[in-house]
Amino acid sequence: MESSSENKAHSPNEGRTLVVMAKAPRPGAVKTRLASSLSPAAVTDFYCCLLDDTLALARSLDDVEVAIMCPASDVNELARLAGNQASVVAQKGEGLAAGLTSVFAHFAEGRRTNAPQRRIIAFNSDSPHLPRSVLEDAFETLAAHDVVVGPTHDGGYYLVGAKASHPTLFAGDGMGTSSALERLLSRARALELSVGFAAPFYDIDVADDLTRLAEELRLAPARAPRTAAWLKEWDSTVH
Repeated sequence: MESSSENKAHSPNEGRTLVVMAKAPRPGAVKTRLASSLSPAAVTDFYCCLLDDTLALARSLDDVEVAIMCPASDVNELARLAGNQASVVAQKGEGLAAGLTSVFAHFAEGRRTNAPQRRIIAFNSDSPHLPRSVLEDAFETLAAHDVVVGPTHDGGYYLVGAKASHPTLFAGDGMGTSSALERLLSRARALELSVGFAAPFYDIDVADDLTRLAEELRLAPARAPRTAAWLKEWDSTVH
C-alpha cells in the first residue's frame, strides 16, 4: 500500500534544486582578477559578502532545495559559512567543468521512481544582483527544454541547468574563456539537447564590475545587503 505522502499530488515546483558553485574564501583562490584592484583580505571579505547574499537569494525562492558544490578541500569551511542555509557537496575532480559535471551527476541521480523529474540549476556564487525572477524564469524554461543557460556579456555563462546528467556537456576546454558559452552550445547540439536561455547578465570579475554593481545596489541595497554595505565602504575609499 502506498503511503499518504506518496499518494498526494506533486507540487509543480517540486524537484527544483539550486546549486551555488563556490570555493572557500582563501586569498588567491577566489575573484583572482580583482587582485590588481583590491588587497587579498579585501577580495576574500568581498567574496564572503557575495556568497552570503547569493545564498539568501537562492533561499528566497519557494519549494527549492539549495546546495553548494565545491572542491573537497573546501567543504568544512563552506559548511561553517553557510550554516543551515544550504547543504554542501564535494565535487569529484578539479576545476569548474568537473564541478558542473558533479552537480548533475549528484542531484539528477537517485530520484524516487514516482517523483517528478528534477530540475537542477547551477549558478555562480557572485550572483546576488540577479533578480529572483531570473531564477524563477530559468526553472520555467528548463521545464520545456533539456538545458537552460544564462549568458554573460563576455561570452561565458553565469547559470546552467538540466534535468539529467550529461557527462560530456562540460568538457574541460574553454571554461572561463570568451568561448565558454559557444563551446557549451556546440556540445549541447552534438548531444541533440534542446537549449533555452535565461536573461543575459554580467559577472563580478574586474573593478569596472564593482562600480556597476555598486551603482545598482545604491538604488536597491535590500537586494544584496551585505554586498551593498561592503561596496558602499569601498566606493567611499576610491572616490
